[in-house]
Amino acid sequence: MYSGECDVKKSEVLEKHLLNNYKFLRRFVIGRTYLNRRIVSFTIGRGGLLLTGAFHGAERITAMMLYKFLDDVCIKMENEIDFYNDVAKTGLTVVPMVNPDGVEISCNGVKTAGNNSEFVSECLIKSALPHKKWQANARGVDINHNFDAGYNEVKEKERELGINAPMPTRFGGEYAESERETNALCELCRENNFKAAVALHSQGREIYYDYGNNTPNVSRDLAVKMAEISGYTMSHPQGIAVGGGFKDWFIEKFKRPAFTIEVGEGENPLSPETFDREYPRVSKMLNYLLDYLVDN
Repeated sequence: MYSGECDVKKSEVLEKHLLNNYKFLRRFVIGRTYLNRRIVSFTIGRGGLLLTGAFHGAERITAMMLYKFLDDVCIKMENEIDFYNDVAKTGLTVVPMVNPDGVEISCNGVKTAGNNSEFVSECLIKSALPHKKWQANARGVDINHNFDAGYNEVKEKERELGINAPMPTRFGGEYAESERETNALCELCRENNFKAAVALHSQGREIYYDYGNNTPNVSRDLAVKMAEISGYTMSHPQGIAVGGGFKDWFIEKFKRPAFTIEVGEGENPLSPETFDREYPRVSKMLNYLLDYLVDN
């Protein structure tokens, strides 16, 4: 089941599997994209740990990892009543695919952009990139540059790099939270009392854990342990990668731990074969965070 590319069709298969097998799991449509694709969350309890993935089209392997992790948690909940009670009390929410339009463009080509196909094609031609490298949403906005955390500084860095218009990657939009995908995730966080959040990206086997003066002291301790159990490296983003991201916004807004985990090694999009090798490392980190919140 957890093999091949995780495009929108595959995610719908995995969604059906989860809902058919675990009656305690709740699904919500937290928003819709420019092309009217659903942005879906799965919830157990309320608040607690928030896990997110596929902000970028070419990083869709992260969605597959989150579907698999949620499946594993649900299986354990069915088999262990104490674990069931702990997770239900603590809370777990998973948004596997924040940017389904971008995933479809990267995975299945320009035609999946519908009425925006010509626009997407022009962006790719100007950037001299193939469709598989598409990271942005269908409007050419990079979702992970569109959050209101150091946004003006990010826009200045964009201008210095000559990024002044929609493109396959790194354009942060006309203003912070301009995009439906960004707004859906922000509203989800505003309406729930999440204690910690994770954004899965690819690639590099790195863990980013801090942003500005609001980074909780415990964040570094958690990142140290995550690095220890996974073999990943604690790191700090550089240049245009600083600010504008979901992890940055969550830390600044709520003053609670948030992490970006760059899964795997290689060149995006990572091949589906990477999944079996990389998922055990990722699941160890996510399980550790869930256990930490259960205990604290």
